[in-house]
Amino acid sequence: MTTENITAPVDAVLPASATPTGPIPVLPDGAPRLDVEMVSEALLGRWADARRASRERAARPEMHRPIDASVAEHRERVFGQLQTLADEQVSLPMLPEHLGGPNDNGANVAAFEELVVADPSLQIKAGVQWGLYTSAIVQLGNEEQQKRWVPAAMSLETPGAFAMTEIGHGSDVQSLATTATFDPDGGEDGEWVIHTPFRAAWKDYLGNAAVHAKAATVFARLITNGVDHGVHCFYVPVRDAEGNLLPGVSSEDDGEKGGLNGIDNGRLAFDHVRVPRTNLLNRYGDVAADGTYTSPIDSPGRRFFTMIGTLVQGRVSLDGSAIRASELALHIAITYATQRRQFTAADPTKETVLMDYQAHLHRLLPKLAATYAGAFAHEQLLQAFDDVFSGREDTPESREDLETLAATLKPTSTRLALDTIQECREACGGSGFMAENQLVGLHQDLDVYATFEGDNTILLQLVAKRLLADYTSELRSVDRAGIGRFIAQRAEVLSKRHTPWARLVQDVSDRGNRRRSSDSMRQADFQESMLADRARVKVEEVALALRGTARMSPADAAAEVNKHQVEMLDAARAHADLVRWRAFTAGIEKLEDEATRAVLTDVRDLFGLTAINDDLAWYLLSGMISQQRGRLIASDLKRLLWRLRPHVLDLVAAFDIRPGHVRAPIALGGEQQRQDEAAAYFRAQRASHDAPVSEKALRDAEKKRRRAESKRSGRR
Repeated sequence: MTTENITAPVDAVLPASATPTGPIPVLPDGAPRLDVEMVSEALLGRWADARRASRERAARPEMHRPIDASVAEHRERVFGQLQTLADEQVSLPMLPEHLGGPNDNGANVAAFEELVVADPSLQIKAGVQWGLYTSAIVQLGNEEQQKRWVPAAMSLETPGAFAMTEIGHGSDVQSLATTATFDPDGGEDGEWVIHTPFRAAWKDYLGNAAVHAKAATVFARLITNGVDHGVHCFYVPVRDAEGNLLPGVSSEDDGEKGGLNGIDNGRLAFDHVRVPRTNLLNRYGDVAADGTYTSPIDSPGRRFFTMIGTLVQGRVSLDGSAIRASELALHIAITYATQRRQFTAADPTKETVLMDYQAHLHRLLPKLAATYAGAFAHEQLLQAFDDVFSGREDTPESREDLETLAATLKPTSTRLALDTIQECREACGGSGFMAENQLVGLHQDLDVYATFEGDNTILLQLVAKRLLADYTSELRSVDRAGIGRFIAQRAEVLSKRHTPWARLVQDVSDRGNRRRSSDSMRQADFQESMLADRARVKVEEVALALRGTARMSPADAAAEVNKHQVEMLDAARAHADLVRWRAFTAGIEKLEDEATRAVLTDVRDLFGLTAINDDLAWYLLSGMISQQRGRLIASDLKRLLWRLRPHVLDLVAAFDIRPGHVRAPIALGGEQQRQDEAAAYFRAQRASHDAPVSEKALRDAEKKRRRAESKRSGRR
């Protein structure tokens, strides 16, 4: 096999009969080989047909992100694209049967996620219209309300805004200041008076609010008979058919943003705007004509979180969208890196492809491994979401599990996407900075994914609180007879922080056998044990530090928790690593082809050992890994990178990124064409008789002549 085989376009197949030539790693006869089609099918998941159809749609030129459009032009283009999606009924799967849909929420979200490779602005605009505004009506309203408002929302006859966020509170939805006060004497059956009491209570960052929205689902404090029943959702018209603001409604344009400029984000405020009593979306709370409030959920706190939990699909979809964006960036950068040549090496007539440099492998392949892990984890999240929203497993416990998993993965995947896109941009050099090659624009558009639909830091705090609650519940569930055994079991893990015994055991077992210590780290049991113990111990340490808060005043308890916020976030991230590793492992186990499992196991090991290596100081200080094994992790990672080098094109090919998604000249043959042209030029130059001679060649020849002459003189 020649180096030209390695640097073929991304859809090329490395022959199984490849033989080693030069320093580039190649596949010998019979070596494990990835079945690209099988892996691609596994990544498509349960809703493969919905994803394929959406990928075809995303490849259409009329759906693509413009490079040089003004903000106004981009907004109108995206609104037109949104109408196309409405005409093609792309969000029909989200609707329940009584509204004419199949109640296939998983298919709806899976298709939605794929739009990110067309234009993230289009994806988020669609998410606002159907995933937030329409979904709020479906999930929080009764059947009569759904039939009244949903058809116009689906057809885009009524573009809508999702008016939750206030500039003064952001993610703190429970503390929103907008009020909805019931007036039993208003209208025929009583009215709600929607009011924005001060500037910081303006609803802000709302998609569709600046230009297109004709109605909004407004979150406000429900007040009736002098009692504040907390935040509820109301359907509020904001513009007439001609687009003019209705009386009492104010709107401002947020203006140009750092990305997603195809969306008309803006602000809304309400000056005693009146809507009918029946405009309260009343699935979880209702008010009679006399102002009496009733709810199927007695606890105000649980009622609030149940209502907010119905909107978790935004976080679910952003997790999948971020993974898809990472796949696109990796496809562009790795394709380019297997074609772009830079600097000569052993071959004086041919430069080295970027992908053959260790530093390049080191910067891109761990991101590739993490993206694979995230893709398998997202499929589990999407299935959990569909189980709950379809009604098959809609229990308080399953909803809480879904919310925790979404809060675990959304921050992880969106951070991964931003880091991956930036790394890919840098790995493509100046070409990566060109707008035509997508990476800069993709980073700009995905930047806000880290802070909307739940700020990443806030979501990780929620995960940590859930882990702490589960740990406390586990303690409480142990009977008196078993409490001693439980404490002893956990003390065995915690004691590793204070004694050298665990390290000594590893040192003794590994002494004199470097391969034994290295092989053990590649074993699934070892990786899972390390990742699981880290996640568990970090939660236990926080729980131990906070054990006294139960006896403190609320203010003192909050202050004590705040002192350990960083440790809580660290515990949540450790939990996310474990969730992704286990999902990746489960995904591999389902594959039938042994060679494919072998390659993906190497990718999984790269992910697991990278996670351990990134926190190696903690493992060493905790006594959970010996110094000998700690030293070997880095070298084992290098071996994995080199082992995976021949498979990189197959691994990105499995992402099913199509030319209409790529739209980056450097990954569509442009770079290969330049390299081929340069190679042909230098071949012709070397074959010619009138090519200039390099000064270095002349000097080298002169040195050689002098040495030869010196030797002859010595023999005389």
